[in-house]
Amino acid sequence: MLHHIVQAIEIIAVAGTVASIVYYGLCLYSAAAVLRGSQAAPSPQNTPPVSILKPLKGTDPEMYESFRSHCLQDYPEYEIVFGVSDAEDPAVELVKRLQVEFPQRAIRLVVCDKNLGSNTKVSNLVQMLPEARYQYLIVNDSDIRVERDYLQRVVPPLTDPQVGMVTCLYRGVASATLGSRLESLGISTDFCGGVLAARLLEGIRFGLGSTLVFRRSDLNAIGGFEALLDYLADDYEIGNRIVALGLEGRLSKVVVETFLPPYNAREFVDHQLRWARTVRDARRWGYLGILWTFGLPWALLALIAAHGAAWAWGLLGATAIMRLAMALVVGRVVLEDRHVVPFLWLVPLRDFVALMVWMASFAGHTVAWRGDSFTLKDGRLVRITP
Repeated sequence: MLHHIVQAIEIIAVAGTVASIVYYGLCLYSAAAVLRGSQAAPSPQNTPPVSILKPLKGTDPEMYESFRSHCLQDYPEYEIVFGVSDAEDPAVELVKRLQVEFPQRAIRLVVCDKNLGSNTKVSNLVQMLPEARYQYLIVNDSDIRVERDYLQRVVPPLTDPQVGMVTCLYRGVASATLGSRLESLGISTDFCGGVLAARLLEGIRFGLGSTLVFRRSDLNAIGGFEALLDYLADDYEIGNRIVALGLEGRLSKVVVETFLPPYNAREFVDHQLRWARTVRDARRWGYLGILWTFGLPWALLALIAAHGAAWAWGLLGATAIMRLAMALVVGRVVLEDRHVVPFLWLVPLRDFVALMVWMASFAGHTVAWRGDSFTLKDGRLVRITP
């Protein structure tokens, strides 16, 4: 009986390993397709005025420099609208400092004193939107840093009436803690690979919080920000609903940066679980399929079940080669993340931790976000009263 159980485990583990190798190959092919693609330089007629909406709560690492990067754009006309739910929020002082340093820029701060739903970020966006003057809108997270040609490259695709939304990949800049480095490595060597694979298989049907570019008219057509007040994955929902209008979602070749906090162990686990449960509720079947992408754990399990057989060692070696190749091509070549190579040795640890988080994500519906706790059901948030 025990022999049959071990044999079944071996077969399943080999199947998981082979599926993972195929997935790594798909990611490599997707990355090559992105690298082959071209993005035409914008013409002066293709740079409409744009409003950047940045909802804030608290401060993030390198936050002021990230704000500054949005004020240094080589773009003819744009504005930045910041929003906070509390006039005493520490981010307010940074915005005021920015207004002093860049008096020539249209920078406005909106105090969003109404609590319209469980998602404070979306509640702020609802109250910020009336202050935005332009029809082209960008929403990106408070910790995003961009290059000077960012607007030149992400806005012009929206002048094509068939394109409804543009989003961007991003790389994480880690702090000195292990948790921060593992998260950065996961973004550059796993998460973004999954985005590229999804682009190849089904197109871009979702948005990423790193950048969402869309038209006000299309936002209105999906019910405005108001329709998303209780959703955790608001960026995913905006992109998915705009594409559902029959419009194209496009992945820009622009890569932006996000600066990660120095997570301690508890903060790292909380953030990973929130991220995992967000994806679980937003893309249920795709999330279940992630199980078949954990190549190194599957290959190790196959090696154990096969009692160290030579073929199992070979399978583990082939899996490691494909996993590291995918990490290097996506992380170092596509994202131009300089930290991938020095931390490449952490990839196996990162993958085993990711598997533990994936399994733990099914054990509950609680998420921690910006100091608050919520229960998550079908993608919707319900605040837990302290």
